[in-house]
Amino acid sequence: MRVNLGDPKNTIEIIQKYQFAFQKKFGQNFLIDTHVLDKIIKAAGVTKDDLVLEIGPGIGTMTQYLADAARQVIAVEIDTNLIPILNETLSDYDNIKIINDDILKVDINQLAMEYNQGRPIKVVANLPYYITTPIIMGLFEGGVPIDNITVMVQKEVADRMQVGPGSKDYGALSLAVQYYAEPYIVANVPPNCFMPRPNVGSAVIRLTRHEKPPVQVKDKDLMFKLVRASFNQRRKTLQNGLNNSPEIQYTKEQIGAAIESLGVSPSVRGEALTLEQFARLADYLTDHK
Repeated sequence: MRVNLGDPKNTIEIIQKYQFAFQKKFGQNFLIDTHVLDKIIKAAGVTKDDLVLEIGPGIGTMTQYLADAARQVIAVEIDTNLIPILNETLSDYDNIKIINDDILKVDINQLAMEYNQGRPIKVVANLPYYITTPIIMGLFEGGVPIDNITVMVQKEVADRMQVGPGSKDYGALSLAVQYYAEPYIVANVPPNCFMPRPNVGSAVIRLTRHEKPPVQVKDKDLMFKLVRASFNQRRKTLQNGLNNSPEIQYTKEQIGAAIESLGVSPSVRGEALTLEQFARLADYLTDHK
C-alpha cells in the first residue's frame, strides 16, 4: 500500500520503524509540507515527457510527487542507511531508479543519454546547505543538458543567486548563476516545514537555463577569475583586488587601463560591476595580453 509521506505522521512512523538517525554531515532535513511539495513540482514544470534527476531524496517524500508527475525519476542518495527505506516507500512505483552515490561523482551526462536520449533533463533537489554551490555549479559547468534546476536552499543563498550589483548579497555566486540561468524565487519556506527543523529559513528557487549566455565573452575562464578575485577581497578597490590575486596575470597598470575602458574609476569596487562589465573587462585584457 502506498504511504503518503507528505503527511508528517507517516514520516515519523517510517523514521521510527527503521530507527533512522539524522546525519548532520549530510545536512538532512526532510520536507513535511504538502503545499511546498506541490509548489516545487509546479515550478519545475514536470510533465509526463520528463526525466527528473532528484538529488537527496531522503525517505522519498518528494520522489513520490515527482514520480506521479514525470515519465522517469532518477533519485541519487548518498546515505546508505536511507536505501532500504526508499526501497519500501517507493516500491509501488515502476518509474523510479535509485542510485546510492555522491552526486558530485555521478556521470549525469551518461544518465541523460541512457534514460533521455541526451535531451534536457529537469533537476529537483532539497540541497544540504553546505554543498549547494558545488552541486549547482557542477551541473552548469559540466555541460549537462538541463532545462531547469528547482532547488530548496538556504534563504540567504537563494537571495544571493538572484540579486544585482550594489547589494550586500551580490557576489561571485550571483554572477555565475546568472551567466548560466534565469533565477526566480518560487517560495520562502519557514523552518517548521521540515523535520528536524533547521535553524534558518529556506527558499525554493528555480534556475531556468539560458539557451545561450546573456553576455558574449572571449575567455569565460578569465571572466570568472576576475569575478572571483574581485569578491575575494570585496572591501578593496577592484584594481587592488585584481592586482593582489595570484590568478590574475596582469600588471596593475594593465588592470587599471582595463577598468578605465569601462568608463569607471579604478577605485570602483567589484560589487558595482554588472555581468556585462565583467565580460568587457575580460575581453579588454584578452585583447591586450
